[in-house]
Amino acid sequence: MVGDDLVIARPEGLYCPPGDFHIDPWRPVPRAVITHAHADHARAGHGAYLATAVGAGVLRARLGAISLQGLAYGEAVHLGGVRVSLHPAGHVLGSAQVRLEHRGRVWVASGDYFVSGHGADVNATCAPFEPVRCHCFITESTFGLPVYRWRPQHEVLQQVLAWWADNAQAGRTSLLLAYSFGKAQRLLAGLAAGAAEGIGPIAVHAAVEPLNRAYREAGVVLPPTTVLGAGAAGRAPPRALVIAPPAVLGSAWARGLGDCSDAFASGWMQLRGARRRQGLDRGFALSDHADWPGLQRAIAATGAERVIVTHGQEAVMVRWLQQQGLQAGSFRTEYGDDDAPAGPAGAAGPP
Repeated sequence: MVGDDLVIARPEGLYCPPGDFHIDPWRPVPRAVITHAHADHARAGHGAYLATAVGAGVLRARLGAISLQGLAYGEAVHLGGVRVSLHPAGHVLGSAQVRLEHRGRVWVASGDYFVSGHGADVNATCAPFEPVRCHCFITESTFGLPVYRWRPQHEVLQQVLAWWADNAQAGRTSLLLAYSFGKAQRLLAGLAAGAAEGIGPIAVHAAVEPLNRAYREAGVVLPPTTVLGAGAAGRAPPRALVIAPPAVLGSAWARGLGDCSDAFASGWMQLRGARRRQGLDRGFALSDHADWPGLQRAIAATGAERVIVTHGQEAVMVRWLQQQGLQAGSFRTEYGDDDAPAGPAGAAGPP
């Protein structure tokens, strides 16, 4: 650590000394800047929150009544002696990179982000990633291995539609497991055509619906959905596609769907072994995180000469960055993975 670093690691989380605030802290602090509302980055108990205005609805849906200041993308405020602004990360609704400027130095903390490698093939449910020039870039590395290279989103969605259509024709329900915040809404937007074309209706688990509401209130267009709450699984409409969080895998709720085929939409489905361990019928490799080439493009676009890796495949990414001649290191954090598969007992990643 250099004495004048703009961000350092503390037990509470990433801390900006000259501004006296934390970024995505995992323990209660007086003032927190939040990159996005996933549970490992946005936790209850902080004195004051700063986040994007467009993501405020999701934050409040997840954390309840909080003292929250919302910023438009690119809008700047001064915290202590630091100029702070938030810039699109392309991950989920309201996700942001945090730009810090102090005495001529610029640091950017990425949070989680998604970078498309296929032109206009972006996540339509949130603002696309925008590179921000800086001296130091703090980056995630969830899928920081060369094996992770995403296929174009429209190809993956066509695979999901074909699976749903085959199940509908056979009279089976299609249970698609996806994280309740972000991935579920991305799938809903991308699969709306299936309902419009008459494959069948779309239903969601009750845990997904509050996030759908927050997206719709923020202006994101999602198709109509039926909500299946506790005890309502057996009333899934015929030929339906049901989107539910991974935690339902193997549960009484899922068994109540009757004859169904199950699948999981996650970047981890890039590896066949991950699907086999879950005992799933299908796996679709669709992620809200940057893949290996996306991480490389994003880092290069910042022009940073120093890069700090926060979570994921840290050692591999740090070694690769050093081989490119960059000053690279890592911060140990408590961030998890919203894209993680469910465990053997049906446990999932962050709620």
